Amino acid sequence: MQILQVEGLTKNFGGLAAVSEVDFHVEEGEILGLIGPNGAGKTTTFNLIAGTYEPNSGKILFNGENLAGKKPNVICQKGLARTFQNVKVFPDMDVFQNVLLGAFFGTPEKKSRSQAKSEVEEILDFIGLSDRTDMVAGSMTLVNQKRVEVARALATKPKLLLLDELMAGLNPTEVGESMELVKRIQKKGITVIMIEHVMKAIMNICKRIIVLHHGQKIAEGTPEEISTSKTVIEVYLGE
Repeated sequence: MQILQVEGLTKNFGGLAAVSEVDFHVEEGEILGLIGPNGAGKTTTFNLIAGTYEPNSGKILFNGENLAGKKPNVICQKGLARTFQNVKVFPDMDVFQNVLLGAFFGTPEKKSRSQAKSEVEEILDFIGLSDRTDMVAGSMTLVNQKRVEVARALATKPKLLLLDELMAGLNPTEVGESMELVKRIQKKGITVIMIEHVMKAIMNICKRIIVLHHGQKIAEGTPEEISTSKTVIEVYLGE
C-alpha cells in the first residue's frame, strides 16, 4: 500500500525551478532514499511535503489526502513529521522539554501531562537519551542534538518520518548507530524517507532510491541499479 504519492510536484523561486515535475511514491513501511548533488532540490521537496512551502503545481497525496497548501502544523497532526538539514532544537530548553513539545502539540490527541510524560520517557529510552533528559539541548554534541530532533518528531506519533541528512557531520561510529536507529524506527511501523549524502547508509538500509538533479528526478531503483547507473555516475562524478 502506498502511503505517499507525489505527482507533478513543481516549485519555482523567481525564474528558478527548484523542483520540476517530480513524481514518486512511498510504500507503507519502507525506507526510501532521496539523493542528489547539493542544490538538487532534495530539501525543497521535503519542505513542500511538510508544508513549509506551497507548490506551484502538483499533488502531495498522504493516505489519499492532498496536502498541497496545508500548514506544517496541520500536516504534522495528520501523521507526517520531519527533521531538518540544519538541526533545529530549542537550545535553551532541556531534552525532556524539547520532546514534550512534540508530544503535546504534534498530535490532535488530547492528553494529560502524566500521559505525555510517560510517552516522552519511553521515546527517550528508545532513542538512547534517557540519561540526558535534564541536559540543555543547545549544549549537546551534534549527534545528540540530532537524536533530540528525532525524538521530538517521534513524539508526534508519525506514520511517515522525513529525515534530512541525519548522518551529516557524524563520525563512522555515530553513522553506524544512526543506521541502526533508522532500522529500529522502521520496525516500529513508521515509514521513512531519508535524504542522505552518506552513501554507506543509503545503500545499506534503503531498498529503493530516488535521485534528483537540478530539481528533476533522473533515476529510481534499487541500490544496485542506482550505483551502476551511468546517468547517476555522471551526475556525481562528472564523467
